[in-house]
Amino acid sequence: METLYYSRMESPAGPLLIALSEQGLVALEFDRGQDLRKKKSVQWVESAEKTAQVRRELEEYFTGTRKEFTFPLDLRGTEFQKRCWNALLAIPYGETRSYADQAREVGSPNGFRAVGMANGDNPIAIVVPCHRVITSDGKLGGYGGGLDLKEKLLKLEGAEWPKQRRLRLGDIPTVGCKGRDSSIV
Repeated sequence: METLYYSRMESPAGPLLIALSEQGLVALEFDRGQDLRKKKSVQWVESAEKTAQVRRELEEYFTGTRKEFTFPLDLRGTEFQKRCWNALLAIPYGETRSYADQAREVGSPNGFRAVGMANGDNPIAIVVPCHRVITSDGKLGGYGGGLDLKEKLLKLEGAEWPKQRRLRLGDIPTVGCKGRDSSIV
């Protein structure tokens, strides 16, 4: 049975749930009171000590003093998802890319919807920056933490995007980072 270490923290993005394996950060989700005990194949151990570096770097990010995270990641997903998440990690702080740009980056130029779905399954919000992906026509697109938070994170980073307006319901059938009540790992 695998052991994952976790803690919860308050942030300007709302409550966050942090989970680490021995290899690195495995999940950073918007904390909606998830019951970690429902995943039977994992032993959950609350540890402020094990998660201290992640919490410190997130606090620095939210104050605008950190632009890159230095802790290791333990990305878990399909090969396609991991290619998408690694492409997200390559988007510089304060910049945006379109879903189409990301699809080309991962070698699936017509796969922007698949990229949107992979981004929607991203278990490491903020750090694996799916909030930096917008639609080709400059709209914000979706985000598991909500469009208000996506806009707030982009503004925190000083990002500019062509049309700083929100999508209307039904404009695009994609979602952003996982942040809803989901199963970790």
